[in-house]
Amino acid sequence: MGIFSFLKKKPEPAAAPVAPPRADEGARLAQDADRERQREIARATAAKIDAIELAMTTDFFDDAEARWGSTRRAPAAAATTLNDGGDTELDIELLVQADQPDAAAAPASAPVVEESAILYANGQGAVAEQMLRDSLRDLGRTERQPWWMLFDLYQAAGREAEFDDIAIDYASHFETSPPAFIDRLPRAAPAQDLAGIAPAVRFNGILDADAGLRLQALLASGGSPVRIDFGGVTGATREGCGAVLGALQGLRTAGREIVLADADALLAVLRPMLAIGERSSGESPWLLLLELLQLLEREKDFEETAMDYCVTFEVSPPSFEPLPKGSRSASSSASPAAEQRFMLPAIVDGDTHALLAALEAYAALDPAGPVVLDCARLVRIGFGAAGELHGSLRRLAIDERRIELRELNHLVAALLRLLNYSDCARLYAHKY
Repeated sequence: MGIFSFLKKKPEPAAAPVAPPRADEGARLAQDADRERQREIARATAAKIDAIELAMTTDFFDDAEARWGSTRRAPAAAATTLNDGGDTELDIELLVQADQPDAAAAPASAPVVEESAILYANGQGAVAEQMLRDSLRDLGRTERQPWWMLFDLYQAAGREAEFDDIAIDYASHFETSPPAFIDRLPRAAPAQDLAGIAPAVRFNGILDADAGLRLQALLASGGSPVRIDFGGVTGATREGCGAVLGALQGLRTAGREIVLADADALLAVLRPMLAIGERSSGESPWLLLLELLQLLEREKDFEETAMDYCVTFEVSPPSFEPLPKGSRSASSSASPAAEQRFMLPAIVDGDTHALLAALEAYAALDPAGPVVLDCARLVRIGFGAAGELHGSLRRLAIDERRIELRELNHLVAALLRLLNYSDCARLYAHKY
């Protein structure tokens, strides 16, 4: 043996033949595969949280006064607390989406989005629908915009079955809660639908008996819809609850259309005041909570609260009644100056001279203030009419005057984005 032979690499022993897996080893392999799936889920969750944190960081530098929330929100029963169970990721997603102003207005500029928006604006809804449905197989795998446009198309047409069909696929694909169909968008002809300044009132601080005096003006006004903003409410008295309850019931009995802004803020105030079996708060906070849930069309939460009310006061529970005209719930701007808004009609098409004249009269009421167009009732705007409205808004946008279009549906938002409305106005599409 050489003097350095001990440094040589020793030959490796021959590999033992691999024995076929035993039955118990098959179970172990299945467990390993299951653990790998769990790791993939964890990695996907971490990636989604990272994206949420990035969105929050970006949103932090936006104009705080111009923030506009979403019509999509957590259930009223969970309005004051996050889910302590396994839905933390979903709760975070809902909270972030509720405070991103322009996120839903410009997520994608794919040709199919723009073409569908133009077709819909020109009254070719069936063709636009087919294009959007076809796009779900490719664009819809990563982008939510075509889904949102389809949701709005079906809601505008009152097609609940088709809406629910794709809502299930949407919830499964994006691992989120499905949006709810709300058959409340007016589909009247332009001649039957009026536009103008919507009667509005905003409450701040403690909701007390003085709330009734402010609501009397709404009851006496003839405009529609009536907009009531609860975003600034921090507390409520028994008398205040009774005054608001009476006004809401009076408006609903009169068949007036009601827009509730930031209703969740009032729900969050009312719920801690109530306890099953405890009558010290009186009936008015309970009945106001039930009235709000009725107007918000939250039937499940209404029925649960009605049973609690029944047990507490030993009376028959009230029944949930579908609204003939319905109401809308939206989050409001933090700016009190944006309380008064110009309500656009359901359809803007054809001759727009009267509409634009009314808009300019509204803007002249406060020449230095913001011009806020409420688009919650706007179902469709024609391509030509959109161009005329754009020209009018550009004339109003002198001296950097702030112009906002709120609660746009996603079909209209895509069209206005294509027509470069961003050069004079900020677009705020509602969120799912």
